[in-house]
Parts: sequence; structure tokens; C-alpha cells
Amino acid sequence: MSEKNTHPDQLYINGLLQNNSSIIDSIYKKFVPKVKNYIRTNSGNDDDAQDVIQEVLVTIYNQAKTNGLQLTCPFDAYFFLLCKRRWLNELKKSSNKEVTLQDENVSIDESVQEMTLQTEVFDEKQSLFDEMFQKLGEKCQEVLKLSFVTKTMEEVAEKLNVTYGYVRKKKSICTGQLTEMIQQSARYKSINY
Repeated sequence: MSEKNTHPDQLYINGLLQNNSSIIDSIYKKFVPKVKNYIRTNSGNDDDAQDVIQEVLVTIYNQAKTNGLQLTCPFDAYFFLLCKRRWLNELKKSSNKEVTLQDENVSIDESVQEMTLQTEVFDEKQSLFDEMFQKLGEKCQEVLKLSFVTKTMEEVAEKLNVTYGYVRKKKSICTGQLTEMIQQSARYKSINY
């Protein structure tokens, strides 16, 4: 991301990260009605809107936690565009026919577009990683999961009751398998890496 100033609305991202109920309530009061209205106006209902909103909030949270997401545009525009695109993708999946949408002629600046694209790419990468991770063997999953949350490989070896050398080699092999599976996936080539 280019070197830009963090937007004051970063407080919403930080609030999500800290599970701050007053910030989360504020998001629901200020930004969710616009999304619900948009989805209802475009072939959806309140349940559809709630699903989209939850998925987008989880994606934003994951990107902030993993990549230290720094907001460079208003949260409202960023959140709305992510929800809108998620809903459009849902409509495309569920229908082979053309979808006519009522657009709210929202002026979207470059910063919002850039942040939205980065979040969508992050979400796609995470989804691909999760899918391929599930295809790994049980032992590989166990070793990698422990190595994600444990500080040292010595601790991982101790928890698995194996030698340090074994767990280090197993992690290397499993990481290689996972990387290869991801890179050989048809989805990998379509993601903007």
C-alpha cells in the first residue's frame, strides 16, 4: 500500500480488533442500515444482508489482525463497497441471468477502491489457504496449527511428544506440501498476488 495518512475512521478497525462493543454497536447503527437497504433494493432480504455484513466484518477483522490494516479512506465508503461487491458476487453465483442493480451513484475515490481491492485479495488468499490446509494430512495440520500459535518449535515438539528434529523436518515438509498445493490450484493464478 502506498504511504498515505491513516484516516480518523481507523478507530472502527481498532474497535473490531479489540472487540469493543460500543464501536461495533456504532458500526451497526451508522453503516449497516445503508447496506441493508442496498441489498433489499437489489434482490435480497434482511437475512442476506446480515450474512454479507458478518462476512465482511470478519474479513476486515482478519485482514487487520494479520496484515495490520490501516484505513486511508472513510470507513463508510470502504465497508459499503466491500458489502456491495460481496452481494454482487452472491447474486452472480446464484443466477446465470443478467442482474439489474439500482446503484446509489456513490462517488468512490481511488483510496477506497485500492483498500477494497486489497481486502478482497486478502480474503481470496485466506480462503484458498484454508481450503488447501484442509486437504493436508492430519499430522501436517496438527504440526502447522501448533507452530502458528506456539512460540518455539521446542514447545511444539514437547506438546506432540516428539523430538525437535522431527517436528522441524515435519513442519518443513508440510509447509512445502501446502505451498505446492496452493500454487498448483487453478484459483491461485486468478488471485492478484
